[in-house]
Amino acid sequence: MAPRVLLISGSLRAESGCSAVLRTAAAVSSPEIEPVLYNGLGALPHFNPDDDDGGRLHPAVSALRDAIHAADALLFSAPEYAGALPGSFKNLLDWTIGDDQPHSIYEKPVAWINASPRPASGALDELRTVLGYAHAHIVEAACVHIPILKEMVGSDGLITDVASVTAITRAVADLVREPSRPLRSGDATAG
Repeated sequence: MAPRVLLISGSLRAESGCSAVLRTAAAVSSPEIEPVLYNGLGALPHFNPDDDDGGRLHPAVSALRDAIHAADALLFSAPEYAGALPGSFKNLLDWTIGDDQPHSIYEKPVAWINASPRPASGALDELRTVLGYAHAHIVEAACVHIPILKEMVGSDGLITDVASVTAITRAVADLVREPSRPLRSGDATAG
């Protein structure tokens, strides 16, 4: 079975470079990889621990967690706002922390692509911290900086720069090559 990679953009902008990177990752992934774009960021309610009850979760939170459970690995791309992660993306990450179900983000391979023309070190440091609290397994080889400028995105929303597309493809391949990838919940040998 092809490893499923959940692609999560941390931007709500229609013409986001982060989203273009992940759309491109989905479009150019090899047939041995099953990319899945997550599009529910804007539908998530504000995180409130009182609402984190597995039996009464908001449907958008249930959909997020189901998508994470079904994935073998996660690839993020998020912009930096005011030196940190955008609030909507941090909200998504907060909803992953309380998930104690099998196949949650806990020890799941994760990586990110920084699409900003700048280093965005504040956002990436914060992302690393949050993923550490979630006990996700950060695949360092797949965490890359691929600066995307507006003119590098075609009218179809995909990256047109060949070197950038090659780097995106390599990052996805490095992520799925991670040997500690947990089994998917539907696998016969899953615990």
